[in-house]
Amino acid sequence: MNNNQRGRVIAVNISEKKGVIKIPVQVGHFKSNHGLEGDAHAGEWHRQVSLLAQESIDKMTQMGVLDLSSGKFAENITTEGLILHELPVGTRLKIGETLHEVTQIGKECHHGCAIKVQVGNCIMPKEGIFTKVLEGGDIHEGDEIVVLA
Repeated sequence: MNNNQRGRVIAVNISEKKGVIKIPVQVGHFKSNHGLEGDAHAGEWHRQVSLLAQESIDKMTQMGVLDLSSGKFAENITTEGLILHELPVGTRLKIGETLHEVTQIGKECHHGCAIKVQVGNCIMPKEGIFTKVLEGGDIHEGDEIVVLA
């Protein structure tokens, strides 16, 4: 793996409840071994933070899904410039002030996913990734993402 891979944060997204679209915020505060403060998916488990690449979202747009702004897939961080789902579990990412470790690639799609109902497919279960926060701090829209190892 190329340790010089870089991308950037397009958006930081948050929701207080599970199962709803996340709303973009200017800055997110991420706590070590917890995730994004105030987000429904944060906690002491292996899927503290979810990431989805804009490139993956663009695939859904090409399939005819309109209005796919950041957070529609309930991702905490929308990225650009990295093929996230090709990063192996255990990869460490420096995102803004924080350090994350990839813990899972993809997930089982929950029933009633509005996007899957609309087009018969959803990209998050295949190309979304999950991380655990190793070192907390702030992440802003536009922050650099660096693949460390």
